[in-house]
Amino acid sequence: MNPFTLFLGVCLVSACIFAFLRFPLWLWALVFGVLLTGFSYYTSPSVFLLIPLWLCFLLIFVPLLVFPLRRNLISTRLFDLYRKLLPAMSDTEREALEAGNVWWDAELFSGKPDWKKLLSMPVPTLSQEEQAFLDGPVEELCRMLDDWHITHERYDLPPEVWEFIKQKRFFAMIIPKHYGGLEFSALAHSAVVMKLSSRSVTAAVTVMVPNSLGPGILLMQYGTKEQKEYYLPRLASGDEIPCFALTGPEAGSDAGGMQDYGIVSRGEFEGKQNVLGILVTWNKRYITLGPVATLLGLAFKLYDPEHLLGDKENLGIALALIPTKHPGVNIGRRHFPLNIPFQNGPNNGNDVFIPMDWVIGGQDRIGQGWRMLMECLSDGRGISLPALSTGAGKFASRTTGAYARIRKQFNVSIGEFEGVQEFLARIGGLTYMMESARVLTLGSLDQGEKPSVITAIIKFHLTESMRQVVNDAMDVHGGKGIMLGPRNYLARSYQSIPVGITVEGANILTRSMIIFGQGAIRCHPYVLMEMQAVANPDANAGLKQFDQAIFGHIGFTISNVVRTLLLGLSNARLCRAPHAVDTAPYYRQLTRMSAAFAMLADIAMLILGGALKRKERLSARLGDVLSHLYLISAVLKHHQDQGRPESDKVLVEWNGQRSLYLIQEAIVDFLDNFPIRALAFALRFLIFPFGRSYAKPDDEMDGRIAKLLLSPGIARDRLTKGIYLPGETGDAVYLLEDALAKIIAVETLQPRIVKAMRKGELKSRTVVAAVDEALAAGMITDQEAKTLRVAMEASSAVIQVDDFAKEEFYLTSALNERATQGKITAVN
Repeated sequence: MNPFTLFLGVCLVSACIFAFLRFPLWLWALVFGVLLTGFSYYTSPSVFLLIPLWLCFLLIFVPLLVFPLRRNLISTRLFDLYRKLLPAMSDTEREALEAGNVWWDAELFSGKPDWKKLLSMPVPTLSQEEQAFLDGPVEELCRMLDDWHITHERYDLPPEVWEFIKQKRFFAMIIPKHYGGLEFSALAHSAVVMKLSSRSVTAAVTVMVPNSLGPGILLMQYGTKEQKEYYLPRLASGDEIPCFALTGPEAGSDAGGMQDYGIVSRGEFEGKQNVLGILVTWNKRYITLGPVATLLGLAFKLYDPEHLLGDKENLGIALALIPTKHPGVNIGRRHFPLNIPFQNGPNNGNDVFIPMDWVIGGQDRIGQGWRMLMECLSDGRGISLPALSTGAGKFASRTTGAYARIRKQFNVSIGEFEGVQEFLARIGGLTYMMESARVLTLGSLDQGEKPSVITAIIKFHLTESMRQVVNDAMDVHGGKGIMLGPRNYLARSYQSIPVGITVEGANILTRSMIIFGQGAIRCHPYVLMEMQAVANPDANAGLKQFDQAIFGHIGFTISNVVRTLLLGLSNARLCRAPHAVDTAPYYRQLTRMSAAFAMLADIAMLILGGALKRKERLSARLGDVLSHLYLISAVLKHHQDQGRPESDKVLVEWNGQRSLYLIQEAIVDFLDNFPIRALAFALRFLIFPFGRSYAKPDDEMDGRIAKLLLSPGIARDRLTKGIYLPGETGDAVYLLEDALAKIIAVETLQPRIVKAMRKGELKSRTVVAAVDEALAAGMITDQEAKTLRVAMEASSAVIQVDDFAKEEFYLTSALNERATQGKITAVN
């Protein structure tokens, strides 16, 4: 072989290896210098070849490694260009980006995730005190809840339930013990909400809101000493019921569009004149606990036209605490959220004067309101709504599996039909994913992390998974799920689906704008650094910071291009995986897709720049890739933490195949809609050199998951752990569990009766009558007949639905009272 060709080949292979392994630039220079020296010394090439080679070497590496030279020749020009291209950013966008921190999402954005780091993260566990609370007060509260009574008759929790919640300090789970709270971990907080949600969504929402985004957490993190000492003990004891008013008619997720305002002024307060305060005008809606709250947290824009606080007139967003009995506060009316009658309603006020010390955190915190909210939003996104969704998934898994085994069509349990098994598999698989993501995220929160991008991911995907799971459960239950009444244990979960999807940031915007839009800046190793450098008022310091970031970024992108191609060509065999033989392929493929994602993100930001923010569907697809990288990471971690039980392996495989398939389809859809077609074609070859790589879970895998839900045992119990299982004999869920055990006991006996009927050996037209005939004919024993009758009675009780007399069909007694007053027409 020609020495020069060999030399070029060695250089090319070395460059690929160095880029793949991300060797530093000085090592590139050293190795290529050694190779060029060896080529020059041992092969005696022509001077006309040697001089250009050495010139190329020097022209590349000297400017790159001599930092002052690099800054003057290259970085200064790129710095000026970047300043021109960087899209304008509003204050609320900047504060949202700066809120929270990054965690495992940064590893997924790196193109080279450190799986050992993930697997070494501590497994969150409940303390003895927390477990005792779940086994005691939470269990007792669940026994007190009659969801039909709450949702159809009272449209509220009964007074004794409200009192129990206050006495047992359910509203104080996050408040420190020295203020009288329970000071529970995020895991315990989530476990309480999850268990309650499997009994009553109304009760779960009532409990979760004071422990989520609201006065409690805002006071704990930002309140003055005086505010904490006064309000936190009162919140802990239930003497104060809090709510937080953010959303208004004109602005939901867009805080910049908020119409509520306050004017710094002086006025009268408690008989004192000339008190420095604020005249606040607001109109809020959708405020949970608002109708019964005694303490109103309020967000509004603050202005100082008289410059009583300083030179600025527009002071930004402020947060204040206002007792609801304060003059001018209008509160108490209720919304009616889809037959899930938790207390929710509007409130407003016009030129309500409040003293300055009612601002959360005092005067020093004025203007920091949006940042404060963004930093606390992770609790609602990361704890409460995922707990609600996971509880629904576990409840649907347990009840739908049982019902599908009990309910028969054509003398066969419907769970044996492949069409039904497809739905059962999705219910079980998504429930396992939800639990995995819930626990992993809670672990990060309990370690002091505030991963804002990850909490947005699980808020979106777990509430959407709840939508899918509950819809599937309704389909399997058929008419049983449709008819409202005390026997219907699914309908309220079904009606609550839009609640979780809408609150704490509507899912459409979360997917299309937040997950990737925020993640691309926060999780990328260099983009935020570049933006901060450009915004640095010290030009020299900014240029130095930008120089380090931009060249790190260039090397990062080159590495991911090479890694994407080589991992695609090798089907990810070139990367390492943890020593878990059964799951190793998933770790490798996720590394491959992480590299592809990082490359696509960089190219999209480079080519589209600020326009990417407006290309919401492209941004959403990249967000989907990041999301599924996280969700399958959580599944793998959860499986490892539980000791990798063999019975759960099918759930891991189902999620692994599903997530990789969805990642693939999101990438393909992204490239199909990328505006530069030639580049899209090249990128598709880089990522999938042999075409699409991943397929959806197959029918056999669906069947195995369905069997897990249909069969009582350790795997089913582990999947549904943490929900409430009633012991009351008349309860619909108790009847379901009881019937399942009884039906299983006669599953070999009942087919004998049916077979005899088909052969004409038994003349009875119904199975119930055929049991008596078979007993009389000596085909079965007395005990077998008794067992069959008990099982069929239990089955019949489960499949029955509620019906009502005409006079029971008025809407509510309250509405009918209004009807008698002529305000509305009664329903007959």
